[in-house]
Amino acid sequence: MKNILKTALMGIFISASLVSCQSDMTSLNEDPKHPSVLPSENLLATALFQSSYYMDNPSVNFNNYRFFTQQWAEGQYPQETQYDLVTRNQPRNHFNRMYVYSINNIRQAKENLKAEVETNDVRTNKLATLEIEEIFIWENLVNTFGDVPYSEAFKPNEILTPKYDDAKSIYIDLVKRIDAVIATVKPAAKGYGSGDLVYSGNMNKWVKFANSVKLRLGINLADVDPTLSKATVESAIVGGVISSEEEAYKFAYDGNTFSNPVFDNLVASNRDDFVPSELVINTMNSLSDPRMDKWFTKVGGVYKGGIFGELNDPYSDFSHLNDYFRSSTTASNLLSYAEVAFLKAEAAARGYSAGGTAADLYATAVTASMKENGVSDTSITSYLIANPYNAANWKQSIGVQAWIAMFNKGFAAWNFTRRLDYPTLVNPPKSNLSSVPYRMPYSDQEYVLNGANVNAAASKIGGDKATTKLFWDKF
Repeated sequence: MKNILKTALMGIFISASLVSCQSDMTSLNEDPKHPSVLPSENLLATALFQSSYYMDNPSVNFNNYRFFTQQWAEGQYPQETQYDLVTRNQPRNHFNRMYVYSINNIRQAKENLKAEVETNDVRTNKLATLEIEEIFIWENLVNTFGDVPYSEAFKPNEILTPKYDDAKSIYIDLVKRIDAVIATVKPAAKGYGSGDLVYSGNMNKWVKFANSVKLRLGINLADVDPTLSKATVESAIVGGVISSEEEAYKFAYDGNTFSNPVFDNLVASNRDDFVPSELVINTMNSLSDPRMDKWFTKVGGVYKGGIFGELNDPYSDFSHLNDYFRSSTTASNLLSYAEVAFLKAEAAARGYSAGGTAADLYATAVTASMKENGVSDTSITSYLIANPYNAANWKQSIGVQAWIAMFNKGFAAWNFTRRLDYPTLVNPPKSNLSSVPYRMPYSDQEYVLNGANVNAAASKIGGDKATTKLFWDKF
């Protein structure tokens, strides 16, 4: 992994300015000291690393998903838990990482693949791998910002200021793209080799991942378009979704040149900035959750969470994230088996055909999370007896358990909390916003470089504010 990524990263020296995501895109991979045409495999490796690392990054300078879901609290510097999204330009940083460092490399890989010598089936599978990864990144963007540049993006020779496409239209197109690309896959043939840092060329796993992204898209449509939601979800499940932790979408780090982003921010940086929130600690304590022993340290024999939105100092007075999260080689688990199982449980609760009852799928999901975190079978059984599925309030039942299971999986947790509204997230007293965030505001650079289009998008969605709900977040 190290050599492929080091070579690939040489090809993405990025200019300081992003002209509406694209004016310099044709030159992003140029480096006079190295080959002008990088192998598509290297570009894929770079895109996988960049998208995974920065979707999972807990840095206060990037996506802040863990603060949006109030799973982490801050120590000496509580500005981000007070929802200050301006000082550190988090929207700009995440926007650029996904567009320039991630999708741009996928698009270039698709072009470079055309000139590479391959058998037809292998070429088809490589192109499918690139397409599925690109769809995954688009799904992150549309669920982070809402309307975004899509249909006119990445056309530097034609359009320098792309329009912002309607988010639901993007959803519909992504589902169509998933169906189309799955139909092309040749399961008996391999895809990429060492450059596929997630599935190592296993196309069956890429197909299951694609269907799982489709499942996530479909569930998000439930409150805005129930008919389309049901059809999308059921089609994804029939097509085959992630069915074990071995099939989860995980980006592994070598712990040397490239380390897990939580390790980088908690250990390598030697910073004492983050503690589990009081909401997490109190919720899990009330449920006698055995995962607490795996995840958190104790203070004076008890777990003590930090107050969200407040200064939690000194650091030693609070529980910390355990060594479980502090390894440099821990993979970024961006679409886990537990998440897919909770999505299926929610589908069943909504009356969709999901391959089981809501109660059974709920138990499967909780069990998957427990096993992922090394909890014993005996403890799992006891937990499920004490915390059974509640059909009378299924949104709370699934919502709270999914939020716990997605601890340290910030983006996944944010989807659940926005859609199900559980657990109840309270806007901190010192918040810079009028409510908790429901979306990331647009990049400030877009107002300079693509002003007419970003202003039109902001007006359309009801204002470019973190408190503006996405089209699917109806309740």
